[in-house]
Amino acid sequence: MNLFSNIATATITIGGYILPCSYSRVFRVWKRWNQYLRKNAANAATLSPISGYQSGVNSNTIAERREIHHNRACYEGSGSSDDVASSNAMLTWYARNGKLNSARKLFDEMPQRSVVSWNAMITGYAKNGKLEAARFLFDKMPQRDVVSWNGMITGYTQNGRIEEARELFDKMPQRNVVSWTAMLTGYVQRGRLDNARELFDKMIQRNVVSWTAMMTGYVEAGRIEEARQLFDEMPVRDVVTWTSMIAGYAQHGRMEDARQLFDRMPERNVVSWTALVSGYAQNGHIEDARDMFDQMPERNDISWTAMITGYAQNGRIEEARRMFHMMPRQSLIACNAMITGYAQNGLVDDAHQLFERLSERNVVSWTAMLTGFAQSGRMEEALQLFEKMPGQTTESWTAIIKGYAQHGFNNDAIKLFSQMQLAGVKPNQSTLISVLTACASLVALEHGKQVHDHILKMGFELDVHVGSILITMYVKCGSIGNAQHVFNRASKKDLVLWNAMISGFAQHGHGKEALQLFQQMQQACMKPDKITFVGVLSACRHAGLVDEGWRFFDIMRHDYHISPTAEHCACMVDLLGRFGNLEKAEDFINSMHFEPDAVVWGALLGACRIHLNLEMAERTAEHLFELEPQNAGTYVLMSNLYAVTGRWDDVAKMRQIMKNRGIQKVPGSSWIQVNNKVHAFLGGDRSHSQTEQIYGMLESLAGQMEEAGYVPDTKSVLHDVNEEEKKRMVFYHSEKLAIAFGIIGVPFGTPIRVIKNLRMCSDCHTATKFISKIVRREIVVRDANRFHHFKDGDCSCGDYW
Repeated sequence: MNLFSNIATATITIGGYILPCSYSRVFRVWKRWNQYLRKNAANAATLSPISGYQSGVNSNTIAERREIHHNRACYEGSGSSDDVASSNAMLTWYARNGKLNSARKLFDEMPQRSVVSWNAMITGYAKNGKLEAARFLFDKMPQRDVVSWNGMITGYTQNGRIEEARELFDKMPQRNVVSWTAMLTGYVQRGRLDNARELFDKMIQRNVVSWTAMMTGYVEAGRIEEARQLFDEMPVRDVVTWTSMIAGYAQHGRMEDARQLFDRMPERNVVSWTALVSGYAQNGHIEDARDMFDQMPERNDISWTAMITGYAQNGRIEEARRMFHMMPRQSLIACNAMITGYAQNGLVDDAHQLFERLSERNVVSWTAMLTGFAQSGRMEEALQLFEKMPGQTTESWTAIIKGYAQHGFNNDAIKLFSQMQLAGVKPNQSTLISVLTACASLVALEHGKQVHDHILKMGFELDVHVGSILITMYVKCGSIGNAQHVFNRASKKDLVLWNAMISGFAQHGHGKEALQLFQQMQQACMKPDKITFVGVLSACRHAGLVDEGWRFFDIMRHDYHISPTAEHCACMVDLLGRFGNLEKAEDFINSMHFEPDAVVWGALLGACRIHLNLEMAERTAEHLFELEPQNAGTYVLMSNLYAVTGRWDDVAKMRQIMKNRGIQKVPGSSWIQVNNKVHAFLGGDRSHSQTEQIYGMLESLAGQMEEAGYVPDTKSVLHDVNEEEKKRMVFYHSEKLAIAFGIIGVPFGTPIRVIKNLRMCSDCHTATKFISKIVRREIVVRDANRFHHFKDGDCSCGDYW
């Protein structure tokens, strides 16, 4: 029988070579088919698969390409059903491989189109993120089938546009199991499990994919019991379902359950074995992982890589190296894992050597090496590698942005995020968390709001991880109202989200709101942890709620059986000390069941400063000098106390000790963001380009403040100079310069937000109250201890800070 006795046979033969990209073979087979066509005057139905050859050839096969185009032109034009099928096959191949321009050109040139033609083009656009182009064609279709609707819905769900997907889903004239599963999967991917379950329960027909999608959603959300319930209810399970449930147990550290399920499997494949090996390794059971690995009837590259990764993640890098060299073939996947392992264990140079030896690299290789440089703080090398990458992906952008943010280069992180947006690269959850962290560190509220807008467009706001970082960003930027808005909008609130909001209220001095929220948390049956109680006790501390503080301290120990940490004890010492109960605070420290650390003693020393108890301060300082001999803060605070009490000889002694020990006082500095640019100030600073206007503003305010009753508080001046000189020194503190610049540069009606690296002095605190009333502006200052919201002459701290 002739190999090409019919069109279908020829198409299958040529198509078989195209899929593995055997273009030379394709051409040889196609030439034989072409000769057959010439003899039999047949049409060119099989020219469609040859498009795989066309798009894949390089310049040295140009003659072959021309021949294909020539013969295609000769045979096209009959308008037969075979012609349409041929073009559809070519169109589908182009679309699947991202050749959208070629696909669209072919689509536009087709004399006849079937619904398959339209579907292929729509699906191609949708899968490549060109949703507007896909929807335009969808709306123009002369007729649609269920595949048309499914393709458009899948495109929307894969690109995070879940509401538009649901709108189309509801309009469908008829649906099949694929339609329901596409919509269900979309909800699962966005973490909207309640919507997904509602849809799942309405499904008339379900297949194993539907069941597995819903089960996997529960697994990824940590709702492992609900996942298991679905698993047990499934009428039919395949190996994928079993493996997904095993991987779910492993992901949540329940290796006994994972092993029991594995042992019950009716059939296993290499993926099942690898899931268990990986689970053991990820949960620190590296010996069990190795035991299972040795028992495997067959292994693939992923199996070997799971063991290598397990050793590396558990700090056993030499065993990972040995395993890597034992591999029958060191695949690129394993090489990438080894690069990551080296970097995770601090062997960045070893990682780089392996990276340089690779004969081929993929995006994972580049990103692994980039991450290694970034995590170790070698940002210059990371940036050089990033710029050399053949194509920057979301992951590579995220790695370098995260690196800059983690190592304090927050401005660079924000700038890179802006460049990422200009490049049209879509950020992921990790990118957004990193850039929000950078915004919070810089108190860059406007940048933070822009990132929040981006999050809203992408539908990430409902994610609890992103939501908690958003709350933290707004809290640190002094916008507690926006933080509360994010919290209230969250459909699902986990412990991290509750803790972030309680802590936020505490930092801003809203003690009653923090305690009310704690009560709501209890009513929601959310069990608090030690971090929750740090927030609750901080709220009591900042609001001066001594009785409530004791009550919650007892609740934490007796009702929730949480042992107090140094942070809890520091809160109690600060609460007692600020209220004037210095002896009780000292007794509390002496009764602690563990050795007090510098945070606890520091809280007591701060209280001694407030109440000018020099004797106790000297006792307390001795502990701090022993625990943190290089901490300038203790020396400065003692100097301050000596200066206030007129003991200038002791001030001089303290300065000499600092000089002898090479300890330098951290200068007070403040900064403010105006027009997306951060402006920093030191005390008495005259380096700013608008110095004249800034000082002019302060001079103008000085007269109005004195008329309103302002009297400078010079107790914080640590120099033995006359009173007038002291007044001059306190009046040009860094926060006052920043506030004056804010009055000039921040539009009226917008709060002025300033951050100070040290505790705000009493004079600046008093002066800012007067300024807020005179200029009728809200002024928010974040100092080293807390937030101060100044408005109409009052401060949110109630002068308790």
